Amino acid sequence: MNLNDSILAQTAELTRLRRDLHAHPELCFQEVRTADTVATKLAEWGVEVHRGLGSTGVVGVVHGRDGGACGRAVGLRADMDALPMTELNTFAHTSRHAGRMHACGHDGHTAMLLAAAQHLARYRDFDGTVVLIFQPAEEGGGGAREMIKDGLFERFPVEAVFGMHNWPGYPAGSFAVSPGPVMASSNEFKIVIRGKGSHAALPHNGIDPVPIACQMVQAFQTVITRNKKPVDAGVISVTMIHTGEATNVVPDSCEIQGTVRTFTLEVLDLIERRMREIAQHTCAAFGASCDFEFERNYPPTVNSPAEADFARQVMREVVGDAMVLAQEPTMGAEDFAYMLQARPGAYLFIGNGDGAHRAGYEGGGHDAGPCTLHNPRYDFNDALIPLGGTYWVELATRWLKR
Repeated sequence: MNLNDSILAQTAELTRLRRDLHAHPELCFQEVRTADTVATKLAEWGVEVHRGLGSTGVVGVVHGRDGGACGRAVGLRADMDALPMTELNTFAHTSRHAGRMHACGHDGHTAMLLAAAQHLARYRDFDGTVVLIFQPAEEGGGGAREMIKDGLFERFPVEAVFGMHNWPGYPAGSFAVSPGPVMASSNEFKIVIRGKGSHAALPHNGIDPVPIACQMVQAFQTVITRNKKPVDAGVISVTMIHTGEATNVVPDSCEIQGTVRTFTLEVLDLIERRMREIAQHTCAAFGASCDFEFERNYPPTVNSPAEADFARQVMREVVGDAMVLAQEPTMGAEDFAYMLQARPGAYLFIGNGDGAHRAGYEGGGHDAGPCTLHNPRYDFNDALIPLGGTYWVELATRWLKR
């Protein structure tokens, strides 16, 4: 049986599994049921299973026909967690838990890697080792970082590591990968402006933090337009301003929060420094003060050139040139970045289509809402499970043959 037939034969089972995961979403570091499901399936197929890395992470180890004696290994990663949001779909596999939803396709990512695991374990038509990394807590918890802290790459030394994410809007079954930065760093800031409260009819008796906040927000955009190089990407988004309790009171303080995204740490350093200076000096100009907090979350996701090129070559062999697209970098963030800081590798996209696949569900169960990531009407396209599994197998076996 060839590779495609082998994986296609398991599509119905893996589709049921994917939809079961979708119906039972779990948030970061709470993926107990999901991890149990993954570990049970791996063990059933004869895969060596390791648990507990990064709290709820699962690692499967598949040795080839040489028992891994050659010492070479490659890592494949899928994320398992869901998002804290309410699903609006009503099809049969909709979330059973209010306020939790697989709105980013991690259920599908898990299913695709399981498809590859089943074939690799059954045939072992390679020399070396494939390390299957089922990661918790991508959505803000830094699960990749925590697995690395727990010794992921010391216990399972791989030459390179690869990750794959479905991408709505790209044609279903297409692929994309590029060298260099493909996803941005994710960072948060919080600024508390401390003025002096007064009666709104007597503002001269106080120091009003509201106009200070307004000037500060406007000034932040000059960091983007006048401090960094125009060819360098960077975004400052003020997303929250909180102040005041009554219409006739000038408040004591005003709180500003938001995010910063960049593709390089050098630009991030510049933005953080200038934002701090602007916040402090703007407050000083009005006789106020401020507390400035800047938290760096995920670093940029930067693909290694050689590994990205290799991944693209495998894409061409699997789906042909016409279905291999340019990977447009996005200002979204991804904690696979931590793995790429530790090992060479690449983060690639597989097209999820435009949402038309939802029309095939018995009884419907969704309206005409968009099928985009982090949307309450999103659902993973199950037609990708055999293709994604096939790609993973081809990538791993071809890497180990090099």
